[in-house]
Order: sequence, then structure tokens, then C-alpha cells
Amino acid sequence: MPDDKDNQGAQDRARVSADQPYEVSYFAQKHGIPQDKARQIIEQHGPSRAACDAAVSSGR
Repeated sequence: MPDDKDNQGAQDRARVSADQPYEVSYFAQKHGIPQDKARQIIEQHGPSRAACDAAVSSGR
């Protein structure tokens, strides 16, 4: 589902979408990982940015 650019509150910043190429790209660049790996992590751990960040940090 496309991201609503007008709804950018705290809930929006707490989530990352595997369907939005710019979010996958940002997440990958932030963690220094390939985009395909970033997309895999997001799909595996859900849209919670905290859960995805923790998964990268723990090497999962």
C-alpha cells in the first residue's frame, strides 16, 4: 500500500515499508547492507523500524 505523504507522525517514522523503494534504499544505506538484504529483513521482521534495526545489529 502506498505511503500517505500527508500523514508523517510518530507512527509513520516508527515503520519501514518494503513496498516503498526509497525506504528500502534508506534502510540499506543506513546500515551499509545491500538493498535485497534490507528488503529481506523488513519482510522477515515486519514493518517495525526498531525490530528491523535490532535484526541488523544482531546479525540476523
